[in-house]
Amino acid sequence: MQGPRLSTSNNIDEHKQAFQEEAREVLVGLESSLLELNENPGSSELVGQVFRAMHTIKGSGSMFGFDDLAAFTHHLETAFDEVRGGRLAVTSGLVDLSLEALDQIKIMLEEPSGQSATNRTAAASILARLQELTGFVETRRADTPPPKPSPDTLANQGVVRDWTIHFSPGPDLMRTGTNPLLLLRELRQMGTLQVTANMASLPPLSELDPERCYISWDVILTTAMPGDAIRDVFIFVEDCCELIVESAATQAPALPEKHEKTLEDQHTNTGRRDYDKPDIATSLRVPAAKLDQFVNLVGELVTVQARLVEVAARYDDADVAAVSEEIERLTAALRENSMSIRMLPIRATFERFRRLVHDLARDLHKDVELTMEGADTELDKTVIDQLNDPLMHLIRNSIDHGIESPEVRLAAGKRPIATIHLSARHSGANVLIAVTDDGRGIDASAVRERAVQNGLVAADAQLTESEVFSFILMPGFSTAKQVTDVSGRGVGMDVVHQSVESLRGTIDIASEFGVGTSVTLRLPLTLAIIDGLLVRVEQAYFVLPLANTLECIELTRQDIEKANGKHVTEVRGELIPYIRLREFFDIRTERPEREQIMVAETEGGRYGFVVDEVLGDHQTVIKNLGRFYRHVQFVSGATILGNGSVALILDPHRLVQETIRATMRSRRGHPNTAAPTNCGKDGLLSKCP
Repeated sequence: MQGPRLSTSNNIDEHKQAFQEEAREVLVGLESSLLELNENPGSSELVGQVFRAMHTIKGSGSMFGFDDLAAFTHHLETAFDEVRGGRLAVTSGLVDLSLEALDQIKIMLEEPSGQSATNRTAAASILARLQELTGFVETRRADTPPPKPSPDTLANQGVVRDWTIHFSPGPDLMRTGTNPLLLLRELRQMGTLQVTANMASLPPLSELDPERCYISWDVILTTAMPGDAIRDVFIFVEDCCELIVESAATQAPALPEKHEKTLEDQHTNTGRRDYDKPDIATSLRVPAAKLDQFVNLVGELVTVQARLVEVAARYDDADVAAVSEEIERLTAALRENSMSIRMLPIRATFERFRRLVHDLARDLHKDVELTMEGADTELDKTVIDQLNDPLMHLIRNSIDHGIESPEVRLAAGKRPIATIHLSARHSGANVLIAVTDDGRGIDASAVRERAVQNGLVAADAQLTESEVFSFILMPGFSTAKQVTDVSGRGVGMDVVHQSVESLRGTIDIASEFGVGTSVTLRLPLTLAIIDGLLVRVEQAYFVLPLANTLECIELTRQDIEKANGKHVTEVRGELIPYIRLREFFDIRTERPEREQIMVAETEGGRYGFVVDEVLGDHQTVIKNLGRFYRHVQFVSGATILGNGSVALILDPHRLVQETIRATMRSRRGHPNTAAPTNCGKDGLLSKCP
């Protein structure tokens, strides 16, 4: 006797959620394709991408109960089918309306149980404008198949092929809420269909499970649609079915031999798109919270492993030492693996701003193009998740304040189309993300004047251009003469500053009036664990990021005397300025006879950091120092050593900047300024105090 059947509602909800996640990814690609199509309206490849994305969302949405979404998307799909057939031209109006419709699809995706009256009105308005724009009326329901096209019609649309499809659903496919007949109906919309049902696996009626699918189908589809479009029909069920798709040309001129081979290689029997979608059999989705917990546990393990090394060093036991070394090796491998899991390319974040640039340029009546460089640069997912707001504000400021109207640009001898350039690149243990525009630039004198008016600086103060630009990052600071819907309240750059500071990053602003502006965000690759070099000054411990460190050399009293007391040393014929950490942190004890210099690469060039002793490599788990120390820019955080003591993690780049600023303040006679005795890189000997 069979026991009670378990409810499948949870499984259905899980698969609906999976559809929503997949659909969101498809919508990101769709938005990108639409924006590219706006710039290249003659690209048949982009038209095909847009059409396939809409077809996928419509078909899969209907399968998982998103009927309103499927019906709405069907009309957009029909419009781009007209474009694909050459009966409708791509215009900026069609792209703008499609982007508005895409926003509506996002709303529908979050409301599968039914739309509000407001959203239904918005959807109807979009479809009415679509009908007016395209000049044709589509009255067929989304779930009604179109008339079968004739072979001649298909031949006019492209290369017609007979596709042999074997579709064998897995035993649990229907428990996810999937109806296999809807998939066959989707195929029928693509062309002429011949279907054979295989029922050899049907059990006796007494053994039949009504929630299990026993039937498989062999299909011959005659269509001009590409293989990717056929596989898109099964995109949300291919993990729980056996799918084989094979093709052979039936009409149209024979293709060159090389191209035929390419098609054969591309349309393999795996039923998957090798270049578009990852093999789900070897990848899975993991909630970000679980991943964060995993990395936190690895961080704790690294700390415990450091304690084990300390304990092993105190006991003269070969077995304990061997176990300690093995644990250290395994912990290092686990740490590398856990961190690599969190590293993602920044491309998706960059692509998200194509829409922002497009909409703002249209609203402000400016012509702006977005270019990208280094989009494959990888960064910690935690950092990427917090980059959206700062980059958004930087781009909005560039378009509103920096970029001129086409008429003004032409009068100034510039291209009427302005450029915003997003770039990313690695620099040691950091990544540099820059937002650059070729607009009017920043008027340093206007910024200084506003700073004086706001009481931020004395009128006779001597400031460098970098110090003047730093006022822009202060709360409420703005030089805009009027407030717009986009900016002007002095909030945007303050948000950027706070967000970047919370990521332990820094901001550099460079601008030339009349030429353009570049804002560079310097961010750590990861917020969790880094490779570092542990150093000691008296009883204080510090960590320098290993990625920045070049070499370690000795500093003797003879070397100091040879430099006439200046904070420089010669390394293979090159003069390297250095910072003595003992003096920087005011550690008032006698320095040893021999010190060591860690030479590191910074944004300002090579600098040395003088310490008492270099203790060696250290896997560093980064801990925040708390809000009290949030303005101490040259310290990235702290870590707990194996003996329980705390070591500060230093930022070499900011340490150099802070030292140079302190020296310059001291020269200007600012009171209460402790000026370190090192100097900047240029004029190593002549400008040192």
